[in-house]
Amino acid sequence: MADTETDAGVDPAFRRDVLAGLEARPRAIPARWFYDLRGSELFEEITDLPEYYPTRVERSILDGQSAAIGDAIGAGQAVVEFGSGSSAKTPLLLNAISPAAYVPIDISGEFLRESADALSADFPDLPVHPVEADFTHPVSLPAAIADLPKLGFFPGSTIGNFTPPHAVDFLRAMKETLGEGALLLIGMDRIKGEDVLVRAYDDAAGVTAAFNLNLLERINRELDGDIPLDTFRHKAVWNDMLARIEMHIEAARDVEFSVSGRDFAMAEGETIHTENSHKYGPRDARILLRAGGWTVTHEWTDDADQFALLLAEARPEVTAP
Repeated sequence: MADTETDAGVDPAFRRDVLAGLEARPRAIPARWFYDLRGSELFEEITDLPEYYPTRVERSILDGQSAAIGDAIGAGQAVVEFGSGSSAKTPLLLNAISPAAYVPIDISGEFLRESADALSADFPDLPVHPVEADFTHPVSLPAAIADLPKLGFFPGSTIGNFTPPHAVDFLRAMKETLGEGALLLIGMDRIKGEDVLVRAYDDAAGVTAAFNLNLLERINRELDGDIPLDTFRHKAVWNDMLARIEMHIEAARDVEFSVSGRDFAMAEGETIHTENSHKYGPRDARILLRAGGWTVTHEWTDDADQFALLLAEARPEVTAP
């Protein structure tokens, strides 16, 4: 395949990120490219694993604190979910707040439409307006919700996938999408023991490994790659200095391959950095949100303080006199 950005069926942004990431040192490919249809399905399997506590704990908070969450948010909101995936936790929120509309935004269009259809069947009286878009940038929302108060919903601690500077940029993009006065209900994972964290990202069944390595399958399929899949393995490590879990794809031996007509070589033990999952203490979380233009008004955690749901409001920036 020629190295162009106009080949039919190829996302030029995907090609750019993959080629640039493979050429970089250290090598890294943005985590957003995990989520083709198969990647989205594998992630949903991950959320049901016994080792993967964030989903289970966050659901318990949404369920156990539903009355308090409903009181804090109020009824009549247009719920805008960023990176909606399967919308598995969304019904818990919708039942708590009596929303006026639901707008799921996701980069994986096929998975988005399937999930939106399923949710519409469960909430037949709720207007659902799916939007296929890269939600990390400002998004134009449907005209049908223009006059409704907005509630952003970003569960699952996905904010941890961004480095802190990029997380601030993303929070500002959310604010631009939703507007001043909007609310944001966001999940953030707490810092905890390394053994618990590593198991959550390197499960015994190998589902997270399959999720990570599916990125190579997507590259081969969509970018005319010939990466020998059996040469690579999943690696998850805790970086204590940066308070994050890192996922890598590691070469098990020296290997050469090509992608979109470009040749690459990796030495045994060399990795492609594919994902970060930053963990935040209570003060860290509030400072991050304030830097992104959001002021925390409420916070809910589980009894063990493993995970937090924070409600924040988009307020105008105030500078000191």
